[in-house]
Amino acid sequence: MARPAELQALNHAFTGLGIDEKLFVSTLGKWNPEHRRSFRKSNPHLFVDGHYFERWDDHRVKLLKHEFMRFKNAVVLWAMHPWERDARLIKEALVKDPEPHLVIVEVACTRSSEQLLGARRAYHSLYEHSIEEEVAIHIRGPKRKLLVALVSAYRFEGPNVKEDIARAEAKILANTIKHGDKKNPVEDDEVIRILSTRSKAHLRALYKHYKEVSGTNIVEDLAGFDPILKQTVECLCTPYAYFSKIVNEAMKPGADVNIKKGLTRVIISRGDEDVKEIKDEYNKLYGVPLSKKIEETANGSYKDLLLSLISREN
Repeated sequence: MARPAELQALNHAFTGLGIDEKLFVSTLGKWNPEHRRSFRKSNPHLFVDGHYFERWDDHRVKLLKHEFMRFKNAVVLWAMHPWERDARLIKEALVKDPEPHLVIVEVACTRSSEQLLGARRAYHSLYEHSIEEEVAIHIRGPKRKLLVALVSAYRFEGPNVKEDIARAEAKILANTIKHGDKKNPVEDDEVIRILSTRSKAHLRALYKHYKEVSGTNIVEDLAGFDPILKQTVECLCTPYAYFSKIVNEAMKPGADVNIKKGLTRVIISRGDEDVKEIKDEYNKLYGVPLSKKIEETANGSYKDLLLSLISREN
């Protein structure tokens, strides 16, 4: 019979993010048929009654395949040129994700103008279509116009801001959101113009002025509308808090496969950019170092890779 300690260790290897490969080699590989039968009997959440034998639960097999692939996918993404990586992330989201706008907004709003242009060029090369036309084809409903505008953007990158204009546009947004019961802000041409054309420095100033003119935070006010608006503002104005939230959601117990992808996506895509700032913000928001949270949640080579990437000195 398998020892309780071994069963507990293997049970842990099947949970969290990634798979503890070394544990499988050292434990499961040396077990005889009776050991493996004991493991199946003691894990009814993994195996179900197959009439005279214990068989894998089909849903659990699907989830395990994702976890076994997690390290490989992370390595492949890390080795890619950043332009190709973003292009492939958007393509995968459009084809496979139930809410593709999450990845599209993230790429469109947290990359520099040159990085987004590079992703658009890579998309042309890889798929012989533009990101803009693919978004327009795959996305239906009121959010399509905003998404096409965001992926088409080439924002001014300088620090200069005209505070009077930022304040005036904060009033426009506040008024539009206040009257959102009459017209959905995601369909408003002025909202789309401001969010898709203004520089990030301008939008950060607008973010500050919004609270001054309305008395409330714009992110809080957008909570009752299409989530795409809230995400767009967060990505443009408070990206470190946004990335911290994405990785925290990915590490929660019971997170679905698409949400879990956020941990790989953020750590890989920001590994050469601002991972230090994300770590600082994560600690500030959740009161625990990101490295400790990954250590507690992830397994095996996948965990080792993530910890290595967030500890690098760029």
